[in-house]
Amino acid sequence: MTDAKSPLHRPSIHESGHRHANGAAIYVDDIPPPAGMLVGMVVPSPVARGTLRSIDLDDARAIAGVHAIITASDIPGVNDIAPFTHDEPLLASTDVYCVGQAVALVVAESYAKCREAAAAIEVVIEPLEAVLELRDAIERDAFITKPHEMRRGDVKAALAAAPVVIEGEIDTGGQDHFYLESHVSLVIPEEHDTYKVYASTQHPAEVQAKVAEVLGLARHHVVVETARMGGGFGGKETQGAHFAALAALGARATGRPVKVWLNRDQDMTQTGKRHPFHSKYRAGFSEEGDLLALEVYAYSDGGWSADLSQAILDRCLFHLDNSYYVPALFFSGRVARTNKPSNTAFRGFGGPQGMAVIEEVINRASERLGLDPAEVRRRNYYGAAPRNRTPYDQEVTECRLERIHDKLLADARYAERRRDIARFNESSRFVKRGIGYQPVKFGISFTNAMLNQAGALILIYADGSVQVNHGGTEMGQGLHTKMIAVAAHELGVKPERIRLMNTATDKVPNTSATAASSGSDLNGAAVKQACERLRSRLAVVAARLIGCSQHEPVRFEDGIVSAAGREVPFEQVVARAYVDQVSLSATGYYRTPGIEYDAAAGKGKPFHYFAYGGAVVEVEVSGLTGEHKVRRVDILHDVGDSLVPSIDRGQIEGGFIQGLGWLTCEELVWSPAGELRTHSPDTYKIPAMSEAPLAFDVQLLEGAPQSGVIHGSKAVGEPPFMLAIGAVTALRHAIGAFGAREVELAIPCTPEAILRAVVHVSQTTEAVERESVLI
Repeated sequence: MTDAKSPLHRPSIHESGHRHANGAAIYVDDIPPPAGMLVGMVVPSPVARGTLRSIDLDDARAIAGVHAIITASDIPGVNDIAPFTHDEPLLASTDVYCVGQAVALVVAESYAKCREAAAAIEVVIEPLEAVLELRDAIERDAFITKPHEMRRGDVKAALAAAPVVIEGEIDTGGQDHFYLESHVSLVIPEEHDTYKVYASTQHPAEVQAKVAEVLGLARHHVVVETARMGGGFGGKETQGAHFAALAALGARATGRPVKVWLNRDQDMTQTGKRHPFHSKYRAGFSEEGDLLALEVYAYSDGGWSADLSQAILDRCLFHLDNSYYVPALFFSGRVARTNKPSNTAFRGFGGPQGMAVIEEVINRASERLGLDPAEVRRRNYYGAAPRNRTPYDQEVTECRLERIHDKLLADARYAERRRDIARFNESSRFVKRGIGYQPVKFGISFTNAMLNQAGALILIYADGSVQVNHGGTEMGQGLHTKMIAVAAHELGVKPERIRLMNTATDKVPNTSATAASSGSDLNGAAVKQACERLRSRLAVVAARLIGCSQHEPVRFEDGIVSAAGREVPFEQVVARAYVDQVSLSATGYYRTPGIEYDAAAGKGKPFHYFAYGGAVVEVEVSGLTGEHKVRRVDILHDVGDSLVPSIDRGQIEGGFIQGLGWLTCEELVWSPAGELRTHSPDTYKIPAMSEAPLAFDVQLLEGAPQSGVIHGSKAVGEPPFMLAIGAVTALRHAIGAFGAREVELAIPCTPEAILRAVVHVSQTTEAVERESVLI
């Protein structure tokens, strides 16, 4: 039960909201340049695959204002920047594997001097044959990983016996993170060969580790600090370490502070994206729409090195079921190697690519059978045993799919609007409308069990003010706002008495990335534990001050400490604790219990719990141009007992819009030479206000606290992204109204893709009509 004056479970503005709006928020590039600061710029490979024969630096080094040019031979430590597999050199030494791979770093007094020097460097690369397409990599057996498989029952027999079999392929494209703040790091050399790193990163501990490795130092020589990021979305989970390590090399070589900042074109051409996937499927259904069997082979484009591709592939397989029980199944996944920048984490982390497959299957089966896709989805939800086991044999508990389905479809008037749309489509020749329902079941936890841990350090000063340190990073998602609410609630102080400190490796060590939607779960529990330790110490002091028994309950609320009908200010209790020599600092630590998974067997419990949601999406499509607009979106999302509801609503809205971009307008285009052609806003389209729904209603599921999680809350960062798949269902419904019921629609659903789908259904209808006349 929340205290009447606690900030927990109540709306709040973002803790940096006003500073974001007025420009006072400090990002890495806003830090005043330290005395003598230089800047660094990557010299990228111009070819997608080749052998590095020579690098002539003489002319570049002679340019005034150039202080260092660093190549692989200048690295004092380990030339590797990979998070786990040690397969990614920071600077190319013998071979290059993609356009944009770092060959050298120029350190100079200005970016103009860096560009001049980069142009003067003569890099000789002997070109080799490159593999640039995912399907080509599959055909050539070019893989980074071995297959990961899951199975249940006899899928071959189930498919053979199924009355209806759906078979096909689906491609889901990549996506650029397009965070507002591009990659940037500032490294300041300090005494005794130590370094202070200011980095735009989701993972300060990994940046610390990789910088230390590259410099050949122990980690205690490096301190990494992150105040905030201007967006991350997974793109700064591992790849921020690259530019921090390069800046550190420059700082070591020159003895001066060095900043490495990427402009938008550099960021888009040199960093990884969301993994494109190519998946093949066969599914069996009853004539009533019951899913009987599903066989899927999923392949991802990992780019030239592993990065986090195995874990992303794993999460794709974990979400091939989405919200549906599959009686017989075989899932297989593998990461392919291409000569493109290494693809990396992105919101959903493989989950969207997996869900896209099963939703394609459900949509195609619904069209084939002439059924409402929302009803087919409902028929196949997880339910009571034995329909409560995932493909990897985890039990689905506290399932809220049916509850969300029933409430949202009623509140959004789904059935009535579907009838209205049918009448509209009958009377409109060139413009059609469609509606779709999308459920989501998303697993919460790092699937690598060891990463499910977090720490916190809370300091109370003698005047009663508080500093909170934790291992999570703020990237606009509101994590710090939630941690302030947790600390204020636990200590019983006003939020304005709390200062949330920059995330730093010298305050909380060995942290995990702020990722997997687990930032509040992990860090919130650690903050709570540290506050509880402090509160228990202060309760003893308060009892003495008040003059009551040590066994009397002591209450901390709104800056007042009370017991036995008497009360004293929190500040007075703290001041007395200092006089009594009671420690006013404490650490907290949390590890998620019960996470385990046997990849060889394809079974285990990779998730602590599941988050659920639903969306009703209505669209309008022009059959003349292929353009569409989203008319209305209704969302009901399960966030448990939200820590800060206003923050969670923002995450739901933003996640949905970002998912809409991936599915409808964001398209990466590469040249035959492996060069990214869509590397700036003039060629790469992200959603703007014009793509936002005309009506957008977001509701949080009420009365749904989650057991075993910080104050009954649930993760919210990633699950809403996949609600946007409902737009694809709605688009298929609208396109089908132009002709044949079965639709062939590519993702992303750009105007070109929609127009091709409209032409296909129209031609199919005409062919059927001609055949009927002949008969």
